[in-house]
Amino acid sequence: MKWRGRRQSGNVEDRRGSSGKGKLIAGGGIIGVIFVIAQFILSDGDVSVLNQLEGVGAGTEETRELTAEEKELGQFTATVLADTEDVWNDIFAENNMNYREPGLVLFSDAVQTACGGASAASGPFYCPADQKIYMDLRFFDELRKRFGAKGGDYAIAYVIAHEVGHHVQTLLGTASKVRNLQQQTSRTKANELSVALELQADYYAGVFTHHNKEYLSEGDIDEALSAANAVGDDSIQKRTSGRVNPDSFTHGTSEQRKEWFMRGFRSGNLRQGDTFNVILN
Repeated sequence: MKWRGRRQSGNVEDRRGSSGKGKLIAGGGIIGVIFVIAQFILSDGDVSVLNQLEGVGAGTEETRELTAEEKELGQFTATVLADTEDVWNDIFAENNMNYREPGLVLFSDAVQTACGGASAASGPFYCPADQKIYMDLRFFDELRKRFGAKGGDYAIAYVIAHEVGHHVQTLLGTASKVRNLQQQTSRTKANELSVALELQADYYAGVFTHHNKEYLSEGDIDEALSAANAVGDDSIQKRTSGRVNPDSFTHGTSEQRKEWFMRGFRSGNLRQGDTFNVILN
């Protein structure tokens, strides 16, 4: 992605030099990573699961100087967030709406949010209570090394755009409607609603990418699709248990995630991402 020398968002809070050392999710380590990646990563706004990470963020706090590579990654994420601001401000204005820009918090090890405490195992997630995205950028090493993603800077851009997609759903009222419906239906139907919500966020990530094409480099779309493929429910279940259980899907298959990202990329239209009508019928 062509990002150097361009505008960076002022809505980024970098907490990586100050790390809370608290208890981790039960099982810890890669088990925790696998569990929360499989949920990718509470981005449907299900606060209850974050609250299960009891004690995360408690304990001592350490400070350190960021490395040159970490600083560069921070600059890159701030540039991507700025691009999402430009794109979504324009799209909302075209539809006679006002866009409220989300925050982005970069952290290491553990973080406290308005949705509860989270550890590094939580990976990237969006908290609707404070309208902020939280990211431990080391997640992308796990995504590449353990789940087969290609890596590359646009894998990070895709995830940021996906989480911003959940912010768009919050602003449009979609997320709250889905949560209300989930509370009134069976677990299977609630999972289907979750899949539709996640695929729509992938669609919105594609819409953003469509409108940001002038800054794409060769291979960027492949990097986004590789990341989407790696976090499909079926891909994760195959790698972690060797079995696939469609009834337990909450985020969609690898093919579905890639398909909806590409639909958004091809259309660039906010109004053509009705995943609910497709998934639930």
